[in-house]
Formats: sequence, C-alpha cells, structure tokens
Amino acid sequence: MARESSRDKIPSYSSAKEARGGPALSCAHQKKGFSSRRGRIHNTLPMKIAVLFGGSSSERDVSIASGAQVAKALRSRRHQVLAVDTYRGVLDPKEEQALLATGVGPEPPSESELQVIRAKTGAIVQPAYFVDTDVVFLALHGGAGEDGTVQAAFDAAGIVYTGSDHVGSAAAMDKDLAKRLFVAAGVPTPKWLMAPVASETALRELGLPIVVKPNKQGSTVGLTVVRSPEELPPAIEEAYRHDSEVMLEAFVPGREFTAGILGDRTLAVGEIVPKRSDIFDYESKYQPDGAEEIFPAALSEEKTREFQAMALKAHHALKLRGYSRVDFRMDEEERISCLEANTLPGMTAQSLLPKSAAAVGISFPELCEEICRLALGRRAGIRNQ
Repeated sequence: MARESSRDKIPSYSSAKEARGGPALSCAHQKKGFSSRRGRIHNTLPMKIAVLFGGSSSERDVSIASGAQVAKALRSRRHQVLAVDTYRGVLDPKEEQALLATGVGPEPPSESELQVIRAKTGAIVQPAYFVDTDVVFLALHGGAGEDGTVQAAFDAAGIVYTGSDHVGSAAAMDKDLAKRLFVAAGVPTPKWLMAPVASETALRELGLPIVVKPNKQGSTVGLTVVRSPEELPPAIEEAYRHDSEVMLEAFVPGREFTAGILGDRTLAVGEIVPKRSDIFDYESKYQPDGAEEIFPAALSEEKTREFQAMALKAHHALKLRGYSRVDFRMDEEERISCLEANTLPGMTAQSLLPKSAAAVGISFPELCEEICRLALGRRAGIRNQ
C-alpha cells in the first residue's frame, strides 16, 4: 500500500478553529471549496484574518506600510480583515485609513519617538483581539515582532500566525547565531567577528572595507561600511546605539541578490542594484528610485539553480517555515556568500519577496493568501509548511 504523502493533505478553513475547540468543517481533498494549482495549497473559503503591524522597533514605519498593503490585498480576495496596531490596538476604518496612508520616510523613527510608543505598548498579543480569527498575519518587522517574542506568546495562547516559529525567528534575527548555523550547514557566508574586538585584529582578520552592523536589527539600520581604519571606532559606536551586540563582517565586493522562499519552494532570484549607495541601505530600500530590482535576475540557469538551492538550504539551516527571503552577495569570480535570512521581509507590493513571487506568476494578493494558508496547513499537521 502506497504511503500517503503529506502534500496530498489539504487543510480546512477551520482547522485552526477546530484545534481551539471551535466549529469544524470538512477537510477532505475532494470536498467543494478546495483547489490545487502549481503545487500550492488552495482553499477558496474566506478566512477571518487579523493583520498585526506597527511594533516599537526602528522598522515601525516599514511595518505599517506592509500592514496597509497586506490588509488591502487580503480584502481583495474577499477575506474578512481586522487591522491591529501594536500601539493603538484594533483600528476602526477611519483610524486604519489615516495610519496606513503614511509612507516610509528617508530615515527610521527617532529613538525618542520609539520610546513613547514602547511606554504605551502593552497589549501587543492580547488574546481577545485574535480569538475569533483563523490566522494572524504578522506584518511586524524587527524587535519583539521578529525575534521570536511575539511568536512564543502566540504559541502559548494557541493563536495561529504566519511565518516562522519562535525558534527560527530568534535564530534568524541573531546574525551571529545565524552565520554559525550557516557554516554548520555548509552555506558560505562572509567572515565575521563580534565586538568588542581590537581594531588591529579586525583589520588583520577582515581587511577593508568592513561592514559594521547591529547584531539584531533589520533594514540596515545602524549599518556602516568602514573604508579606513579611523572610521571603525565611530561605526562600532553607532551600531551600539541600536543593539547591545555588534557584528563586524568582511565586505564582499560584487553584486547583490535575493531569493524568496514560499513553503518548501524557492521563488525567482532577483538582483538589487542600489542607485544611491554601493549597498542596499535604508534609503535605497524605501525611497523612490533608490535601487533597481531586477526579477528574474540575468543569470545562467546553472547559477540560478545554485542560488535557489542555497536559499533553501539557508532556510532549512535556521529551521524556518512558511516563507522567508534570503539575501546574498556574489563576487567577481561568481562565488556566492549568504548574508542573512529574513523571516518577516517587507510585504508591500513593491517589496522584494512579492517581486520574487510575481516573477513566477504569483500575484501579491495570492501571495498574502498563500502565506495564511500555509499557517493553517501547519496547524492541520501538513509538513513543509
């Protein structure tokens, strides 16, 4: 008798509710309301989804932009969407429109602005907000929203949420730990040291340029490319303003690439060509004409497969699930180095992961919906979700 494949099992719309003691619907593969296309899980019944965004990290503005577009995309697929800001709680339609209409500025929010939000943020995971939802779409970036804190709280409360669990989230957010896991898994990554370290040692071991960055930050916040020895101490000091741990990493000259992961599949590889800097920094990411993002990248089939295999290997090395985006550099000799994996990457229609999906025929609303389905699939016991 042939063994049933886990990919043949289809999650029900109410699988999350059933696990919490709610009403159950049929989850049989043949039942009306389900379809399968391009090997992805599809359930045509509507979901009740809470989109959680905001947070109190330096990436708050980016999170709000992601939340705005994710909510809009899911509503276009006829799902019932609740917008929840970690600072304000559940938003009414007017509050949502006003807050989500704001854009991403050229600089992240100031520390004083974030301190005000942190002082008033205490209800980030109030179970009452989410008890009647099928899934929470995490549109948080950085801080407690991406380092496993929120994920652990949701797990304890029995709340279904999108993306990686607290273990994978914590591993990916800690760049030092992530690189150690990459090395153990055979994923090449640039050489690095952790501060405190003597300048002479860093220069001898890493050479110049050196990338100095907070160990647990995203969106290149607090990052400096050091090109001369005298620039190193102030760069380390700047990184310490954003985190208690600082990484010094060898700069890899060449080209920058990225690849999205959805379920257990690598999406299109894209190339990032910054226009304002030689790195893909905060301004290049979030300001108009900051960078050219080419999907699919102009690579040979062999090199594309190499990127895709390495992206999936990095995703598995950190025990990630659902979706992620993996970033790379490639030097002049076409040697690939993995920089990091992002468990909650930007989710506007113009962000890198949606572009990676669009290049293989998955629209932004479909992507948002699929991410929710994958979360429900995990609760239903389907592997590789």
